[in-house]
Amino acid sequence: MAIGVGRREFIAGLGGAAVAWPFAASAQQPDLPMIGWLSGTAAEASKPTLGAFQSALADVGYVEGRNVLIEYRWADGRYDQLPTMAADLVARRVALIASGGGEPAAYAAKAATSTIPIVMVVGDDPVQEGLVASLSRPGANITGATLFAYEMESKRLGLLHEAVPTAKNIAVLFNPANPTVASQVRDVQEAAPRLGIELIILNASAESDFGGAFATMAQQKADGLLVGANPFFFSRRAKLIALAAQYRLPTIYEWREFALDGGLMSYGTILTDAYSQAGNYAGRILKGEKPSDLPVVQPTKYQFVINLKTAKALGLEISPTLSARADQVIE
Repeated sequence: MAIGVGRREFIAGLGGAAVAWPFAASAQQPDLPMIGWLSGTAAEASKPTLGAFQSALADVGYVEGRNVLIEYRWADGRYDQLPTMAADLVARRVALIASGGGEPAAYAAKAATSTIPIVMVVGDDPVQEGLVASLSRPGANITGATLFAYEMESKRLGLLHEAVPTAKNIAVLFNPANPTVASQVRDVQEAAPRLGIELIILNASAESDFGGAFATMAQQKADGLLVGANPFFFSRRAKLIALAAQYRLPTIYEWREFALDGGLMSYGTILTDAYSQAGNYAGRILKGEKPSDLPVVQPTKYQFVINLKTAKALGLEISPTLSARADQVIE
């Protein structure tokens, strides 16, 4: 199985590509500060996170269209477009770049400028990934929030096994375009022997890959599925949930939005909290604070959500013990 490339190789391989902007450029009002929004995901699926960012930004005193502009760039999973997008935002002399939708956007922003402040939301350890010097004193021109999402795969695998204790083969779906995928693969591979299960590790970096991946799961008789934490998968959650239902696969995901939208279970950080923190930092930086003085915020809350409606549709009996541990049960 190809598990993607490392961070350095990923950055080196980012190429310029022709870009079609999903949104028209903001009206040019030079008297207002402009935030450049750089995301690796799609606009429609990112409404909850963008809303959290905008709300927190407003709490600090900046309302889009009134006293601040936001110039949007959405890569929709096509990470090779991010360097061109970042360079364009720099050319437009934005006051700040807010990068979201995973590490690729943060890498592209950092490579594009060493002077414009950057507020990032990433899923892994930004120190280990070379984005900041330390969490408490990030240094340079970048700060933000980390989800540590990719370090929770073994925990999710364990919860899925509790929900389906007879499972022997568990499929795991990863995005090989994610530069942190190697650590995700390693996490589940180390956990599987302790749980007494075999893994079926599959890749998908585009929506067109989903059908083949699920067909392989059926062919290899997977008893369940873990969808690895990845911003692209989050942006395609409706399709993944529908396929899991079609193939009758008990599935666990990273963010609660999956379970709210009909997925069986989710366990992880609260995604909107990280984007709220990013919005707060963006406003504070626009008011004069330095990103180097603002510590990278780490998650303090984790949520376990079970959708009993989906369990019933799958004919799956969730134990009272497991249900009792959930932070939210959808009935």
